[in-house]
Amino acid sequence: MTTYEIKVKTGDRFGAGTDANVEIVLLDGSGKQTKPANLDNWFRNDFERNQLDVFKIKDDTDIPEVTEIKLKRDQAGLFSDWFVDKIEVLNQKSGVTSVFPILRWIRPDVDLYFGKYDTFLPQYDPRPEQRSAELQEKQKLYEYEEKFSGLPVQVKTVPEDENFSTDAKLDIAKRKYCLLAGKALELIFGSGSWKTLENLKGVYSKMFGYPKGMNDWKSDESFGWQRINSVNPNLICLCTEIPDKLGVTDEELKPFLEGMTISEAISKKRLFIIDLEILEGITCVEGHVCPVPIALFFENSKGQLMPVAIQLFQQKAPDNPVFLPSDPPNTWLIAKMWYNVADSNYHQAITHLGYTHLLMEGICVAANRCLSPSHPMFKLLAPHFLYIIAINDRALNFLVSPGGWIDKTMAVGSTGVLELAKEGARTWRMGLEGSYPEFLKSRGLYCKDGSILPTFYQRDDTLALYEAIFGYVSKYVNLYYDTSDKILNDVEIQTFGQELTKSKSEGGCGFEGVPFENGKFSSVDQLTAVFTSVIFSSSVVHAAANFPQYDAYGFPPSYPTKIKGVPPKNKNSLDEENLVQLLIDKSTTLDTMVITRILSERSTNALGDFEVNYTYDPAAVQIVEEFRKELKDISLKIHQRNEKLERKYEYLLPEEIPNSISI
Repeated sequence: MTTYEIKVKTGDRFGAGTDANVEIVLLDGSGKQTKPANLDNWFRNDFERNQLDVFKIKDDTDIPEVTEIKLKRDQAGLFSDWFVDKIEVLNQKSGVTSVFPILRWIRPDVDLYFGKYDTFLPQYDPRPEQRSAELQEKQKLYEYEEKFSGLPVQVKTVPEDENFSTDAKLDIAKRKYCLLAGKALELIFGSGSWKTLENLKGVYSKMFGYPKGMNDWKSDESFGWQRINSVNPNLICLCTEIPDKLGVTDEELKPFLEGMTISEAISKKRLFIIDLEILEGITCVEGHVCPVPIALFFENSKGQLMPVAIQLFQQKAPDNPVFLPSDPPNTWLIAKMWYNVADSNYHQAITHLGYTHLLMEGICVAANRCLSPSHPMFKLLAPHFLYIIAINDRALNFLVSPGGWIDKTMAVGSTGVLELAKEGARTWRMGLEGSYPEFLKSRGLYCKDGSILPTFYQRDDTLALYEAIFGYVSKYVNLYYDTSDKILNDVEIQTFGQELTKSKSEGGCGFEGVPFENGKFSSVDQLTAVFTSVIFSSSVVHAAANFPQYDAYGFPPSYPTKIKGVPPKNKNSLDEENLVQLLIDKSTTLDTMVITRILSERSTNALGDFEVNYTYDPAAVQIVEEFRKELKDISLKIHQRNEKLERKYEYLLPEEIPNSISI
């Protein structure tokens, strides 16, 4: 007679606990199996939500190492549904423990089999019929829908499993309380317009804190820092020529190029450009303007990026001057503010919403439709999809909806944001914008020795993290695909590629730049590129775009998302009163402060520390541990660098990067 100890962890999901009768059979894969045993502890309420239950059963059959279990439940009781996280089986005679990650709802009155570690490519799954039936059910839950014409596909209806957990809901409630407290400040500080900058600075308190850079926001150094180390470093490019539409001359720029001519600054890779032509024709909120600027920046002898020219609209004209650092101080400052209106609206629509939230939801839906929970590649990706569907559902309803936060606080409003996001999604390529080294190369900024923009710390940290993720994914993919035949014969991974690349009109995601050549994945390099892009975009890219928001936008004059009036059409001297008259009113300022503060808070686990553990295969667990160690090494290097800096870049410390897009 052998005694088996069975530990059952019920999941932490709404309705996860069960009153049903549960039966288990233990198997060894060669025909030996125990008799069916009911899992029940007398005088105890078993299988409650998020509860660990321990059972002991005895059986005449001795299975030294259990390699498979069979589970079955009935529909007894008021609540019979049951979601199981994992089951562990210990043979007390042999001392061997087998782990069975379940991570599923257990259907009633059906024999369900689970293998040790539950990690199989589909062609090696001993229960293909069960696997196929399960995927068919998931495909009913995860259907594509193009909710906004031209935008990436999303899930048609939010599956129950994608909703926030209880803990996450409590955290959101806490944030809402914070928001209400912010609205109370509106009563304290009154309504209407700001009278002075000092009047505005008086709003900040311990509740909000002072946004970084607030004190030196007027400086050119701060403005240049925003281009490379704030929310939107995706626009800066190495300048290789001055476009005809930008009306600058050597004589005008020479005082700001440390004595160089424009051609000399270009040849030395010290001149940079941002062209926001994509904003041309975008809808704006009635009564507001969003410029369509071109700007030049110069890397000075200290390695700092400094603005040297700003033209607020695309074409040269007498009423569209090129503003220079030598212009009257407040005139130059106001030109920078108008530039930032354009930059911030691009950031929210494309860098943030388009390139992370919307694109990654489509991939999340595809993975759930095509990859079994038993597929090792699903286990690789799943931690990085946590709450993305839930937060997108809430964000689009609250932030982007007509009359919502974006309409109130951004120049282009919700209509313009969706127009921009559509354009950004249309031009996004997984092999370019979704591959950070290639994205940098396309902008002339790929550099690991500091020879180009040595103070571009966001680039340096992002590259280190990209390479760590790439190495992690490469080792993981190679573990399961040691031959190309295993990839070619994996029907699930091939279907995944088909759905990613198939046009939206044909029922796919319509992604461009996916290395799915001749309608097939055929190499580990292709899979590594895809999975690296997904994990990198869901973690690092989103963190870089999201978490600096309060520091960027929390003090509106520094990085305005909307201002009053119209951009200056000449270089006449302006004073601080002219500047203050541009500022959004007190109510909109507080809305901006409250929401960006909430969006800048982290509420889920750091990269590599997964909320749900999908990986139990010992070889894969070792790869995860190596990834975590590399992240710690990166963190140490960032801390050591920051100790030497007066202005630190901390947003991409690995411990500050969530695994997924959950806010």
